[in-house]
Amino acid sequence: MTMTHGVLGTLLDDWSSLGLGTLLHVVLASLVTLHNLREPREPRSTLLWIYLAWALPGVGALLYLAFGVNRIPVKGWQKQRSDQSFWEARRDQVAASHPLAYWRGLQNALQTSPEHPSDLELNQILDKLHPGHPLLGGNSIAIHTDGDEAYPAMLEAIAKARHHIHLQSYIIGHDAVGRHFLDRLAQQARAGVRVRLLYDDFGSGKARLTGLFLRYRRVPNLQIVGFSQVNPIKRQFQLNLRNHRKLLIVDGHIGFIGGMNISAIHGHPDRDRAGIRDYHFAVRGPIVLELQYTFLRDWYYMTDENADRLLSQDHFPQIEARGDAAIRIVNAGPTSEREALCDANFALIGTARSQVLLGTPYFVPPDDMRRALRVAALRGIDVRLLIPVRTNHLSTTYAARAGYEEMLAAGVRIFLRRPPFMHSKFLMIDGRTAMVGTANFDNRSLKLNYETNLIVFDHAFSDRFKQRVLNDYANADELHLDAWRRRPRAQRLVENFFNLASPAL
Repeated sequence: MTMTHGVLGTLLDDWSSLGLGTLLHVVLASLVTLHNLREPREPRSTLLWIYLAWALPGVGALLYLAFGVNRIPVKGWQKQRSDQSFWEARRDQVAASHPLAYWRGLQNALQTSPEHPSDLELNQILDKLHPGHPLLGGNSIAIHTDGDEAYPAMLEAIAKARHHIHLQSYIIGHDAVGRHFLDRLAQQARAGVRVRLLYDDFGSGKARLTGLFLRYRRVPNLQIVGFSQVNPIKRQFQLNLRNHRKLLIVDGHIGFIGGMNISAIHGHPDRDRAGIRDYHFAVRGPIVLELQYTFLRDWYYMTDENADRLLSQDHFPQIEARGDAAIRIVNAGPTSEREALCDANFALIGTARSQVLLGTPYFVPPDDMRRALRVAALRGIDVRLLIPVRTNHLSTTYAARAGYEEMLAAGVRIFLRRPPFMHSKFLMIDGRTAMVGTANFDNRSLKLNYETNLIVFDHAFSDRFKQRVLNDYANADELHLDAWRRRPRAQRLVENFFNLASPAL
């Protein structure tokens, strides 16, 4: 007993000598470690955050709280999960009034041309992965390159609105384009159109902090809401979780989706050339209802607006066939849908028979996505990556370059797009199937952000879109393995340094 008391006394003396600060550091670092081990993560990400928590007293734990937590708070998750069940039940109720749309979608999935069995195989996989989002037929889809094409089309749709306008954007710029859109939205709201605008607090931080949205707070019929997971009162500190969706739905009849924010950097009708190369897409037909659901779920989560009003037939009108495109929506976010985009990418790449064309501004994907591309190339598929020669973030530029050599060694071809900066995102399989939308091919989009993509099956669209994509490849320089291996050793060190932080980029 005396020996036991002696040992305990020694331990207590040791702890007291360390000081309160050290004790607090040990407690916080231990909590970060335990929180990381509670949920499965990529080992590199887990080790990175545990290392930072122990190596940077206090600071590491704060960084993890702000940037490392990849889940919404438990109460928020439970709320969203219960809301999801409610929405799915109501969704079935609303869908019952649109049998033509849903039946056409199911029929399109079954009527795949027999000479292309990969389409049928792919949809069977996607049906199992995303049973709540069926393939919908009877759609039209138009391509808009840069803001010079997209913004006039979006503003025209806004001007023709009669009942409601739902606009969602990661960035609303405090510039000529951002103000122009807000002025047009306010004009329609004053005319009696119900306008809901949802922006991301982080992405639109400049506009929010400089008071742009406050100018319109008294406009009747216009609601402007920021999407945020940072609220100390609600114990929300997830600065890392952002809503990256970019949607516009007008009267439930036309929708827009793509990579463009509402910002002058994407170009403007008064400019000769866009500062960013990007694609946006206008859709009509049953798929617009899926975009509507997506927007309203986010809106409901942030506002708690009456669900019966949001789910009214005014927002979900009868939709007739508008074209031959069969389209499936893929939503992703830090909830039960957080692996949805990874699964969809795996399915698409895995069913490729001849070619994979992938374009992304930020090529910092999880390890499993890198492996999927390498394996596709090793089995003889023509895999071509289109990446900007440099991004608008130094860290992602070098982190992306750290993965080039293993891609090239496996037979993946890499093309570096010359300026202007390429912000477009696409995945095209065998020249027949395309996935487009808001998600980049990086860890943030695939694992953390709220994102929306569309998988499109349509020969006419694929032909048109492939021609535009090939024009981008023509404005790029191919990177060759021998030349890349001769880069300076100092550059390799910089690449590997930033690659260590890639799970957090």
